[in-house]
Amino acid sequence: MNSLEIRALTNDATINAILADLLIETVAAGGSVSFMHPLSPEAAEDFWRKSLAAAARGERAVLGAWDGEALVGTVTLLLDLPPNQPHRAEIAKLMTRRDRRGKGIATRLMRAAEELAIEKGKTLLVLDTASEEGASGLYEKLGFTLAGEIPDFALKPHGGLTGTLVYWKRIGGRSSRR
Repeated sequence: MNSLEIRALTNDATINAILADLLIETVAAGGSVSFMHPLSPEAAEDFWRKSLAAAARGERAVLGAWDGEALVGTVTLLLDLPPNQPHRAEIAKLMTRRDRRGKGIATRLMRAAEELAIEKGKTLLVLDTASEEGASGLYEKLGFTLAGEIPDFALKPHGGLTGTLVYWKRIGGRSSRR
């Protein structure tokens, strides 16, 4: 996987379609990424069109992991937070193709998102993941600290409730407390 390249994605019909396919695959496999199964291609493409438009405005960054010509994963870094939170960013929509999991792609995406957050002057990252079948092991391996669990937070893609685990990580040096 030495050819893996992480780069920012742009609002393009081809990219949108590839991201939509990845989102549909993730939801169908039970990934808790805010959508229910079955997810229509139109709804998935609409989500990515809006997300990439927000990225073009600087409100977020959508990073893609490319193995040659294949988009094998993505992560979103939310940057447009309330005025009293200019020091933090939020990780969202970390997804890896099912047939590419366990190969370090999610780790590379998370490290790239963290580096970008530091470049943007952020000192705190937050994220959440499903209590059941989420990526808590990955986040803990990457130095995130569990803040707690919220029970029955969301519906799983195929139905039934799941809790969410909330994580945080200090990045880019010391925080400034005022």
